[in-house]
Amino acid sequence: MTVKSFIKSRPYLVWHVKDTARLSQSAVLEAVLNYGDFSDVKTLLKIVGIKKAAGIFRRQVKSHRHNYRPEVANYFKLYFQKHA
Repeated sequence: MTVKSFIKSRPYLVWHVKDTARLSQSAVLEAVLNYGDFSDVKTLLKIVGIKKAAGIFRRQVKSHRHNYRPEVANYFKLYFQKHA
C-alpha cells in the first residue's frame, strides 16, 4: 500500500480536498495525526516508516506553521520522542 492509496481509501480524513492524489506525504501525515483513529496512525506509520514520519512531524511543528491541535501536537511530540 502507498500513501496515495491509503488516503484515497479514507476520504473522511481529507473531506475538504477534491483530488487526494495531489496531497503531499506531509499533508497526509498531518491529516491522519489530527483526524484519524489510532488504527489509521499505525497503518500510515507502517507505510511511511516511524523515523521518516517523526522527521516530517518535527519539521512541521518546528516551523510553527502547522494545523495540529495543541493536544495532538503534544501527544505526538511525546510519542515520537519515545518510539522514533
